[in-house]
Amino acid sequence: GFLYAGTGYGGSCFPKDVSALSKTAQSHGRDLKILDAVEAVNQAQKTVLIEKIIKRFGNDLTGHSFALWGLAFKPNTDDMREAPSRFIIAELVKRSAQIVAHDPVAMTEAQHALELDFQTKPDELKRVSLVKTPEDALAGASALIIVTEWKAFRSPDFDHLKQAMQNPIIFDGRNLYEPQSMTELGFEYYGIGRHN
Repeated sequence: GFLYAGTGYGGSCFPKDVSALSKTAQSHGRDLKILDAVEAVNQAQKTVLIEKIIKRFGNDLTGHSFALWGLAFKPNTDDMREAPSRFIIAELVKRSAQIVAHDPVAMTEAQHALELDFQTKPDELKRVSLVKTPEDALAGASALIIVTEWKAFRSPDFDHLKQAMQNPIIFDGRNLYEPQSMTELGFEYYGIGRHN
């Protein structure tokens, strides 16, 4: 299940396979435009959430803390290779945001990946905290960002979310929730590819 609307694919195999197929085709004088398009769309998908967040909060995110649910590139793995979360965290942190993130499985791998990503920017790494539960990430959050579609994130206590967060705003990179239901529950809700 790679081709769902969302924040893009990652992992160790699919990105490499698409890239390798494209290079093989080129070496045989074939230009597989579909593969180039797949790669281009994947990169674009990773920027969609960032663009929505910037449109809502502005480019300078100083003073904003974002709860981030999901670090692994897909559920039921701790694989952080090319995970969209890494791109999203880097983009938000360079705009001076604080990130408080949780993943049910990938916390250790995420710590290693982020240390690698920010090895030349230790001050930016200080703005990223990894916490033990999804609820721990919410305290005082300007918004919740959902990056990986873990089952544990599918039916949270929405009343608790609203009480814990500074603003009841959700950027849902995996379209886990129904937009109309979220509006009825009092959330400002942004999904992917849903005209919102």
